[in-house]
Amino acid sequence: MRSRLAEAFRDVQWSVGFAVILLLGVFVRVYPSGTFYHVGFDEGLYREYLNFLTKGGLADYPSIVEGYLAEQRKLPTSILPPLRFLYIFVSYLWRLATGADSLHSLQCVACLFSILTLLLSFFFAFRLGGKECALAVLAFVACAPTQIHMSQYALVDGFFTFWALLTLWLLWECLHNPNRNGLLLLYGLSFACMVMTKENSFFVFFAIAGILCVNRWLKFGEVSRSLLLMTVAGPLAGVCVLVLLAGGPANFFETYHLSVTKNLVHPYAIRTGDGPWYRYIAELLLVGPVILLLAIGRLSQLNKSRKEELFLGSFIGFSYLLMANVKYGMNLRYTNMWDMPLRYMAWQQLAALGANWGRRRTFILVLCVVGICAMELNQYLILFVQFRLYELVPEGVLYALKIIKH
Repeated sequence: MRSRLAEAFRDVQWSVGFAVILLLGVFVRVYPSGTFYHVGFDEGLYREYLNFLTKGGLADYPSIVEGYLAEQRKLPTSILPPLRFLYIFVSYLWRLATGADSLHSLQCVACLFSILTLLLSFFFAFRLGGKECALAVLAFVACAPTQIHMSQYALVDGFFTFWALLTLWLLWECLHNPNRNGLLLLYGLSFACMVMTKENSFFVFFAIAGILCVNRWLKFGEVSRSLLLMTVAGPLAGVCVLVLLAGGPANFFETYHLSVTKNLVHPYAIRTGDGPWYRYIAELLLVGPVILLLAIGRLSQLNKSRKEELFLGSFIGFSYLLMANVKYGMNLRYTNMWDMPLRYMAWQQLAALGANWGRRRTFILVLCVVGICAMELNQYLILFVQFRLYELVPEGVLYALKIIKH
């Protein structure tokens, strides 16, 4: 990979394009463009947990969980648990290093990992599709509305997206390099970090298990015993750390039991978290219509020769199967981990269309990519700057796009 990447950077035009797109992606994440100026309910809880961690230290983390349990037992509805540990802990390290307050530390970590996801998307796309594809995917992810939105607030979903995408990439590398122990260890570590970030890691685990099962027919690569071992050991290690931080198995299981059962009677979850199986398709079409339509066009043409696209499509398909069937648990924020796969598919469809454009192919493709990026940024401006959306629920999106009016 290093030699191929170095060769790509020797192309001056490509290098300039990479630098310009990366700077744009970093700028729109770092610049405070979000116009929702209140502290969201979840942000307030993360801030509270981080304040407790700062006062008591890591050794006192079980008392944070016990405090949560004492409060959650009295409440009629659920609040997010402190076992979304890794995001809180990295924000704690940021606060120690910079002296920033808790909320600012949480937001800076969310922004940093949104930028890291941008870079990760580039390298992953380069490995899958080469330098032209990597540049286009970098541009699409740089301008992805929900990716930018997640960088503006102290929310865990962008942080989680990084670990989910890293785990998926490392799975691809391990399938093609079954004897590289270093890759296997990184894959297991990434899986553990993802589990310690958010309970949505179960969606990714289910998708990866599905990929490993269908590999027998689709032949993505070699499924070694070591890979299977790490697919179990990585998540298990993450769970063990969470059990330790919770103060024991009883606290750990009660935390998730209360979170799930009380969410089923939460008025806000009932009002905004339900819908038919195709709800995510409808929401993605509202937020990023061109990207989704191109991706669907490519998915409809898949065959066994397109291993990279089948791999990403399988990840979306298996995770979608589970995510679309969680009662009162649907939210567009959870689809952030599909942004890179969908944009990879969109580029491949665009490139396939460009095969018939002759000598003007490159020029027209560049115009198409720039046009799509402009549309994506315009969607961000409409939804999150002009209409000041914070929660990504269908009602707000429909009002913002003037499909329904007050």
